[in-house]
Amino acid sequence: MTTYVPSVAYLGPEASFSHVAASRFFGKEGLVPHPTIPDCIEAVAKGQVAYAIVPLENALEGSVPLTIDYLFHGSDLFMTAEVKLPIEQHLLVHPQNAERVKEIDSIQSHPHALAQCHKYFQYHYRGVPLIQKTSTAEAARYVSEHPEENIAAVANLLAAKTYDLHMAEERIHDFHFNHTRFVVLSLRKEKFEKIGRSPEPKTTLMIRLPEDDESGKLHQILSVFAWRRLNLSKIESRPLKTGLGNYFFIVDVMEDEMNPMMQGAFEELAALDCTIQSFGTYYVYDYS
Repeated sequence: MTTYVPSVAYLGPEASFSHVAASRFFGKEGLVPHPTIPDCIEAVAKGQVAYAIVPLENALEGSVPLTIDYLFHGSDLFMTAEVKLPIEQHLLVHPQNAERVKEIDSIQSHPHALAQCHKYFQYHYRGVPLIQKTSTAEAARYVSEHPEENIAAVANLLAAKTYDLHMAEERIHDFHFNHTRFVVLSLRKEKFEKIGRSPEPKTTLMIRLPEDDESGKLHQILSVFAWRRLNLSKIESRPLKTGLGNYFFIVDVMEDEMNPMMQGAFEELAALDCTIQSFGTYYVYDYS
């Protein structure tokens, strides 16, 4: 009997943190690299793949705005799982340049990865240009393909092995508790029931206040959840891109959206003239 292997878009190339997260959750088959986060989201939105896995939030650098904004403004997808992955950043160089590490001309990586190592760069490579790449793996691949340039990449251990790079220094991130939340996206609402899931479900909402926003409206919204004893694990504002001072709110609620208390919350929010978009209910899988 043939086993169904879903196709999964991830931020590539091979050996990115998104690739590691996808491999942990789905296994190594059916994974399809894409050059950018919007490309991953569009692939599942157009039905080219069954799922996409994209970074949503880092413990050190906060939310990934590109993911949040693209989901809110440009897609009708649902979150079907959250994958929590520990993040370790290493300084990688081409083996030919292993003896010239202190003289590197630039350091390349994803913007979040570079930011996670800010203090390290200030102490050890002050003034060396930091070049942004679409992913940590893309930076590692570039370094591997350009031995004539004395440059370094910030990436993970898998990237070092995949692209045959020398690890100049391990664990250069500024804080040890470095994790990233990835979300699995799908065209339909569903919940994975894999082994190792969190005991309680999570629902992600995006809430838009009425245009005639009056004083205390945000307090009213929070009260909708508070008196029902619905636990919020996150609330964050993002620009609506319609004018300065206009925002929508991302809310994570530790409850299934079909719970009667949640349904009541939706009705009360609608009565307050709020626009509510649910990205579905899902479980968290922690691979720490």
